[in-house]
Amino acid sequence: MASTHFFNRKLHSLLGVIPVGIFLVQHLFINHFILYGEDSFNSAAHFMESLPLRYALEAFLIFLPLLYHAIYGLYIAFQARNNVTNYGYFRNVMFMLQRATGVILIIFIAWHVWETRIAAAFGAEVNAQMMGDIFASPVMIAFYIIGVVAATFHFANGMWSFCVTWGITVGPKAQRISTYIWMVVFAILSVGGVLIVFEFAKLS
Repeated sequence: MASTHFFNRKLHSLLGVIPVGIFLVQHLFINHFILYGEDSFNSAAHFMESLPLRYALEAFLIFLPLLYHAIYGLYIAFQARNNVTNYGYFRNVMFMLQRATGVILIIFIAWHVWETRIAAAFGAEVNAQMMGDIFASPVMIAFYIIGVVAATFHFANGMWSFCVTWGITVGPKAQRISTYIWMVVFAILSVGGVLIVFEFAKLS
């Protein structure tokens, strides 16, 4: 039982980076083309839509790993107990936020997939105007900002945990430096993500 739990934790950690974390960064990269205009974003989106074996890639490299990461992450979230004595107040706050943002992301990603991928399956075109229509409501702008910040925090803090879990950062000094690095990554990605949201909102 302990070995199964150890394997699941390792797999959960790995999938959070490969491919889920990589997909998040790639998704933000594609979306950032809206900063250069509608045509730039539409060209980037069309390129992604036209990839060979796209549906198989989405199913096996995105949705299935994401589903496992989400389900096992929920299990961890509801089984976990903070431990201030062993890990300190800051790390326990980050631990709590990691679990909270995970729950937020399940709701956010489900809604985002419904508005984009499911809509596309029924004939809608995924383009800049689709996103502009989504952001016609201030409520949706706020919802997406929360979702983007939750996603970038969950990724950056998850990378800190990944480095510890896989023995990349060993010892307090290495882990402290890793904290600074990944919080800078969080700041860059979250600011970029929010700017993308506001740029799409201009099209509404």
